[in-house]
Amino acid sequence: MRLSGILPEDAPDPRVDLAERLKLMPIPVMGLVSQPSLEDTDSVGLTYTQGARGYSEITASIMYTLWRNPLDRSDPINLADLDEQTRRSIEDVPPWPRPAWLAEYVERLRYPQLMEAVRTTWHRERSERTSVGNVLLEHVNHILMNQYRQELGLGNPWDQPPSAATGLTTNDQATVFVDGLEVPAVEVDTSPFVYGIGAGLPDGGTVTAVLPRAELSFIQVQFMTRR
Repeated sequence: MRLSGILPEDAPDPRVDLAERLKLMPIPVMGLVSQPSLEDTDSVGLTYTQGARGYSEITASIMYTLWRNPLDRSDPINLADLDEQTRRSIEDVPPWPRPAWLAEYVERLRYPQLMEAVRTTWHRERSERTSVGNVLLEHVNHILMNQYRQELGLGNPWDQPPSAATGLTTNDQATVFVDGLEVPAVEVDTSPFVYGIGAGLPDGGTVTAVLPRAELSFIQVQFMTRR
């Protein structure tokens, strides 16, 4: 969610518009199974490519708030490791009223956010690029390049190698549960920072998840159709 300027107190919640835009997706949008440690706050991203024939590719991404101790949300173990600038931006409350949804969003930044954790990707035409393994590697690379730049020593965004996922291998002998059924999957389990897994969907799309390795013990990695 990217916001700028001063928003009036009655500014509409952008999640409403994003939910409406999800209707562009020709297949069901997937997420992780409901579990106490993950909170789906309806923060959805949507990207697409289109041409003369209409949409050729659509990706919906879901983020979650992570609760390491969901039974006691006041437990300090739930707090994110924030830099000083982010901490100040949360603590500095402006003198003007803010929309309730914005105040909620800012407060939520105190806790770990699993950005773009799950993607549902649809392609009009299948090719080698749209295989589960390649779609998963693209997701893994996106997360590494945007969330682990310091750990990877990448520096400025414009000083980046072709792919942070170069050298990572996929395992096509994995399985994962999708809507309660165990199905063939592809996983990336060779990064020290993230774990990735993906599977083909009955409607022709692909679901992938890229999760912080340090938090895997709190997460049940199974997919379900998002309602």
